[in-house]
Amino acid sequence: MTVESTLPAPSSPGAEPGRPPLAPGGAPLLGHAWNLLRDPLGFLTRLRDGGDVVQLKLGPRTAYAVCDPELVATLLKSPDFLVGGPLWETMGVLLGKGVATSNGPLHRRQRRAIQPAFRMDRIHEYAAVMEEEARAMAARWSDGQSVDITAEVFRTATRIVARSVLHIESVDARADRLSTALHTVFEGLYRRMVLSFGPLYRLPTPANRRFENALADLHRLVDEIVAERRASGSNPGDLLAALLDDRDENGETVNEQEVHDQVVSLVVAGAENVAKTLTWVFQLLAEHPDAEKRLYAEVESVTGGGPVAFGDIKELAYMRNLLTESMRIRPAVWILTRLAAVDTTLGGFSLPAGADIVYSPLAMQRDPRAFTDHLAFDPDRWLPERAADVTPAAHAPFSVGNRKCPGDHFSMAELSLILGTVVSRWRLVPTSETDGSARIGITLQPKRAVLRVEARN
Repeated sequence: MTVESTLPAPSSPGAEPGRPPLAPGGAPLLGHAWNLLRDPLGFLTRLRDGGDVVQLKLGPRTAYAVCDPELVATLLKSPDFLVGGPLWETMGVLLGKGVATSNGPLHRRQRRAIQPAFRMDRIHEYAAVMEEEARAMAARWSDGQSVDITAEVFRTATRIVARSVLHIESVDARADRLSTALHTVFEGLYRRMVLSFGPLYRLPTPANRRFENALADLHRLVDEIVAERRASGSNPGDLLAALLDDRDENGETVNEQEVHDQVVSLVVAGAENVAKTLTWVFQLLAEHPDAEKRLYAEVESVTGGGPVAFGDIKELAYMRNLLTESMRIRPAVWILTRLAAVDTTLGGFSLPAGADIVYSPLAMQRDPRAFTDHLAFDPDRWLPERAADVTPAAHAPFSVGNRKCPGDHFSMAELSLILGTVVSRWRLVPTSETDGSARIGITLQPKRAVLRVEARN
């Protein structure tokens, strides 16, 4: 099987496809892993200058970076490429073989098991929890207080996914533990992906001990959650109940490890990605007071000064565009990998079976070929009359094809309700502690999102 690009092949007509060119730079032994440690965002963004597909050396490994949005879209839709490669190998210690990391028939079965929990009628039910948690977070703050936005939104996002989708009891006692453990784990995962030298991570360094302790605590928490539900004997018809009742291809109840991995995948997706996205949104609003004023005016106009509710979301057009633009210019998920399942071609280049493929949503979403004034924060670029000029493949925050996030509508509802609730009550202002530059990990977040909240009235 092959994947054909709409771009011309680099070789002459009739010639066999060759290997992509080697990306410039790199260091002895580490190769381009050095660039990915020192300046990963800049490095990945500059790769497009070397071609649509380029070779990377990551220590002893060879990987191929895909830099063209249309080729990435082809990659994601082709059966020649699987979820795999350095990122997912690294994430395996956290996610196991849940829906995020599985392929083929296993992935299809796991996706079918969770999909009903994210139907629009269920999201309407979850909205009551989203509204309640958003208002509780906003009510905790006081006028003039400096708020660690990263910690606040992570705790709120964790509570929302725990209470709505999984109906986890004792969420108050576990939300902070989940938040702390996930933060430490995600911080350590990126270096493990780039420097894939296993022996380095068996050394008893303080960083390695922190990582292993946090990872163990996270898995203990999930085991507690599953055991608590089994012991209760209850079946509230939620997603956790569906996972516990799921059957494999032989009609047998799935094993405990698969249930565990599925719960971890859902908590990570529902807490980590949403929280990092919201942190960036609030940071961008603090940096762009004109956009913040427009958003507040729209929320007030739609709600009449009352609490933001699920039914208001469809009327909040500027909010939708602002969220879309925030996910474009400051994505939480900034690097992803795939694995070539067979010998294949991409963009006219030959790729061997087992090849690691790397691509960067951030680099695509800041590509000047796809976006006018590509580094500007401009929510109006998503107005209907302007959005038609955007290359669709360059911005797919919830992915495409059979790996499209099943919780996309859930996430957008959650983002909208938390954002609208906070903006209706508080103005966000940078402080001397604020540092809006990117902190590099498996996901991106501001280095220090400490903002002062000022009451509206």
